[in-house]
Amino acid sequence: MIRAARLRRSRDIAAVQKTGRAIRRSAFVARLRSSDVRTIRIAVTASRSIGTAVVRNRARRRVREAFRRELAAASGTGIDMLVAARPEAVAAPFASLLSDAASILREGPR
Repeated sequence: MIRAARLRRSRDIAAVQKTGRAIRRSAFVARLRSSDVRTIRIAVTASRSIGTAVVRNRARRRVREAFRRELAAASGTGIDMLVAARPEAVAAPFASLLSDAASILREGPR
């Protein structure tokens, strides 16, 4: 994921967590919030309940890659997104992660 497309500042992440609209899918939960920036920025997290560090990193990488592939086709609207991986993200087929990511991006923050 390119550097500009990542949501990095803790106050931006906290704002998305506090006021963002939650959308649930089988492999992750995404919180979306409209932004003044004309790009889609994303932060991916994985809690310790998912498993060991290796498993959490794998879940984050898979979810991040699914969104990276789908961001190319998304419009340039300003959206900040916080995605929390769930345990299903590790074993889910990558095609289902792609379709879930695409549906989240189509739905938008409203």
